[in-house]
Amino acid sequence: MTEARSKIAIVTGAGTGVGRAASLALMKAGFTVVLAGRRMDKLEETKKLGENLGKSLPVSADMTDPGSIAALFAKVMDVYGRLDVLFNNAGMGAPPVPFEDLSLAQWQAVVSTNLTAPFLCTQHAFRIMKDQTPRGGRIINNGSISAHAPRPFSSAYTSTKHAITGLTKATNLDGRGYDIAVGQIDIGNAATPMTERMVDGVLQPDGRKIPEPRMDAKAVGDAVAYMASLPLDANVLFMTVMASKMPFVGRG
Repeated sequence: MTEARSKIAIVTGAGTGVGRAASLALMKAGFTVVLAGRRMDKLEETKKLGENLGKSLPVSADMTDPGSIAALFAKVMDVYGRLDVLFNNAGMGAPPVPFEDLSLAQWQAVVSTNLTAPFLCTQHAFRIMKDQTPRGGRIINNGSISAHAPRPFSSAYTSTKHAITGLTKATNLDGRGYDIAVGQIDIGNAATPMTERMVDGVLQPDGRKIPEPRMDAKAVGDAVAYMASLPLDANVLFMTVMASKMPFVGRG
């Protein structure tokens, strides 16, 4: 595939975990991937891992800074002139403290990263995708199993992930007239730095602390690449990819 015809994708939080796995899978699927994140050293690691798979461009971007987000999309337009896929992946959690002890600052930090940043990124993507030729594109949001069910002491994270579901539905509807398809991938226990604590054990609703099964993050990356590669007349609105034996379905 020539660079002129290569589809352009942005992945936020591309330096580690699910973002890295998705970036590598998208590169393998033929996308030129803009690797966005705060830590350039981690983005360069992702780029190096994907050297034999495809093209990528690391861009430093802070998802808590609207100006930095705007600069990211301006850079993409300056270098490539279009955008085909946005994966809103970057996210964070608050400390697992009792609900009544969670500070406003901790709440706002999670909302800023997990909800406001995808809102702003999606706005920028809409502006680009509706005016480009060929028109349209695809946006994929990283939801979570927490978009369905909470863990103990996770009010900020769970609230934002439930909100992402609303953002996915609303923007998918608003994108119809512009050939913009929006979907969501809900991930459960991918083996990433964020889930390392599950190896030793995580708090359960009954008060026990037990280890939980995890899955290779590559399974998530491949799922994102599948969603991204569909023609725009087809859309995966919601997909759940989870460790088969994690406590979610049933009663734990």
